[in-house]
Amino acid sequence: MKFVLEVGLDAVRDAPVEEPGRILRYRAGNVRHYALEPGSGDTNMDSAHTAVGLWRIEAGA
Repeated sequence: MKFVLEVGLDAVRDAPVEEPGRILRYRAGNVRHYALEPGSGDTNMDSAHTAVGLWRIEAGA
């Protein structure tokens, strides 16, 4: 399985370094609340609570 984190950099162009870092820290702290199995996932939100990407668990290497 693999963990995939997607953030549209165009969507966070006002803070292209800070927002992906914040999203990664948030997901790292909360991933334990989700089933780690293919199909699990959720929307990534920026600090203004706007959807800017997603994360998901996929089958495969």
